[in-house]
Amino acid sequence: MILLSAKTLSSSPFLLRSSPHPQNPNPKPLSASQALPKSEYRTERGLTFDSGDSFFRHESATGRDLGVLAASLYKKSKGSVRVLDAMCGCGIRSLRYLVEAEADFVLANDANENYGRTILENLSQGDFYDLIDVDSFGSESSFLRSAYNALKLDGLFYVTSTDGYTSGGHRPHHSLASYGAFVRPMPYSNEVGLRMLIGGALREASVLGYRITPLFSYYSYHGPVFRVMLRMNRGKLPENRNYGFISYCTKCGNSQAFSWNELGRISCPCSDAKVSSSLVVSGPLWIGPLHNASYLTEMLNLAEQWGWTGNDTETHLGKLLKQMIDESDPKLPFGYIKLDEVASRAKINSPPLRTMMSALNKEGYAVSRSHIASNAIKTNCPMAVCIRIAKELQQC
Repeated sequence: MILLSAKTLSSSPFLLRSSPHPQNPNPKPLSASQALPKSEYRTERGLTFDSGDSFFRHESATGRDLGVLAASLYKKSKGSVRVLDAMCGCGIRSLRYLVEAEADFVLANDANENYGRTILENLSQGDFYDLIDVDSFGSESSFLRSAYNALKLDGLFYVTSTDGYTSGGHRPHHSLASYGAFVRPMPYSNEVGLRMLIGGALREASVLGYRITPLFSYYSYHGPVFRVMLRMNRGKLPENRNYGFISYCTKCGNSQAFSWNELGRISCPCSDAKVSSSLVVSGPLWIGPLHNASYLTEMLNLAEQWGWTGNDTETHLGKLLKQMIDESDPKLPFGYIKLDEVASRAKINSPPLRTMMSALNKEGYAVSRSHIASNAIKTNCPMAVCIRIAKELQQC
């Protein structure tokens, strides 16, 4: 466990000092056989650090960028920010919160899976944090309640899943156990992964009398990694709004959302309101907005001020944030449509993405690119109309 604050920085801004574990204040010295981990120095956003033998993924820098921006915005609005990095790994995330977001205090906890009890103890020690970052592995959800109990009201909870196999609908009983959602295979499974994660977090928050609001939801295929920034406040979600079920029809390609009150009456219009084996249903999960557009705009403005959005920067952060803002259009439903699926149903070559988007706009439909899948669009246009437009573009 490492305690970090501005006062722990020496003349070198990258020197981190660790405190002894409260249950073991006098640790035994290393024996000759216990060799220290090898040094491996890396650089991220201008900060040099040693990743040693700990797990480190350079591709996750974008997720760390987003967390730092959120922490900085919190400090600008509240005047201070205390951060708990519950699974810190090599510590680069904690370092960035401290240096870039200018966090007043950071508690960095080892990410080793053998230290689960220690993490729970830290989350239940009576201290409260403004931002809790839990960069967990797989579909680990056992820390959710403890994290809520350690989070200040109006605080931020940065939650993670790396279980793409479960979000793909291949282990529905596992998703049910971890997040309370029976997830089946759907063509936009990676968005389902984000919604499954939010839904599980919402369920746990409701049990404790809290409500959560997603500020942004981010997917990266490296891992894969599902990351969601949530804001927590008092009060339960009214009337289960935005928490329900989704369906996908393998016959016509359309998707729908259903409330709890509609259970037992789920059907697809292409089947004349009859029960059909072509209908795939998943849930309950989050069916509301994945992002808050105004919050993302603040993040984009800050990223531009910091020089993080140019084409020559380490990540395509500016492009990502703009895509997320576009995805926030309230006219856009959940899910996305892969142009390869449109082409397959139309029996033509896949249309160019920008050409397809332009054609949909001309016909009055809302449309945006998806940050989750490169050759996919989010739109309120039915699949049949997408097929018709794609065929017309093929003839041009």
